[in-house]
Amino acid sequence: MLAVAMIGVVVSVTVGTSGAVGVVAGHRRAQSAADLSALAGATTLQNGGDACARAGVIAGRNGADLQRCQVDGTEVLVVVARSVRLPGLPIELRARARAGPVENLA
Repeated sequence: MLAVAMIGVVVSVTVGTSGAVGVVAGHRRAQSAADLSALAGATTLQNGGDACARAGVIAGRNGADLQRCQVDGTEVLVVVARSVRLPGLPIELRARARAGPVENLA
């Protein structure tokens, strides 16, 4: 009886840990997509193009959906979402990023 209980505990801990790892990994992927989208948008903006359209393309190529894009002067702010499937529970993870030229620090 004790062995069955211990197996149950081990299985529960394993499932919980794998779920937590999945959420952390999914959020890191969402943050990477947001960072890359903001950088691509800022670069496109400096070259005279449509920053939000480019950010949307890059977000899609990184497995995320562009939910919001805002151009503020020479900076681009993006919010992306990425879905993570856990056993029986899909979760949408969001990440945001801002990119633009570096101010003259001298």
